Formats: sequence, structure tokens, C-alpha cells
Amino acid sequence: MRILHILVIGVLILAASFVYKIKFDATLQAETVAKLRGELRHERDAIALLRAEWTKLETPARLEALAKRHLNLRPVEPGQFDSLDRLPERPAPPEPAVKDPIGAMLAPPETTGSLPPPFAGTR
Repeated sequence: MRILHILVIGVLILAASFVYKIKFDATLQAETVAKLRGELRHERDAIALLRAEWTKLETPARLEALAKRHLNLRPVEPGQFDSLDRLPERPAPPEPAVKDPIGAMLAPPETTGSLPPPFAGTR
């Protein structure tokens, strides 16, 4: 009977230590979650601040003032445009100065049988 009592007390001590370990791990996990939530809140605030700053920087009035101050632009005049039919013709491609001597020595590739020969007949 004494051995049974000692065995039960040992099992109770092991169970209590196991429960304590689980509680300790849960507390650590809760602290980690709280820390991550704080970091997430901080990052969201930083993103909101950056979006507000971006919105301020891209306002049309500010961009117009910067363009007037830093760019030497003039208004578009109607005489600057012309119709497409008045465009000059595209120049012909230049002739190669030196032909490829090695390319001239190469024979056309032989057919491998995987593709049918090209159709040479008339329609």
C-alpha cells in the first residue's frame, strides 16, 4: 500500500510539472503574440503615414508648381502637329558592307523527316 501511495505521489508530481511546463509555454506564446501585435500596429501606422505623405507629394497643384519651376516647357501650339500622310517614307535598310563568307559556305539544313517537305506545287 505504501508503494502505491509513493507511486501516486510521484505521478502527481510529474503531472503538476507537466501542467506547469504547458502553462509556461502558453505564457511565452502569449507574450510573443502580444509583441507581434504591437509590431504589426507600429508597421500599419508607418504605412498609413507613408501613404499620407505620398498623397501629399502627388497632388496636382504641387506637381504643376514644380514643373513650372524646374522644367522649361512652353504651351503646345496648333502648328506643331501635322497629318500622317505628310510623314517621309521609311528609308530602305542599308546593304551589308561585307557579306557573311562563312554563312555562304554553309549548306541549307537537311530534312530530318520529322517535318513534311514544303509544298512546291501550284494551287
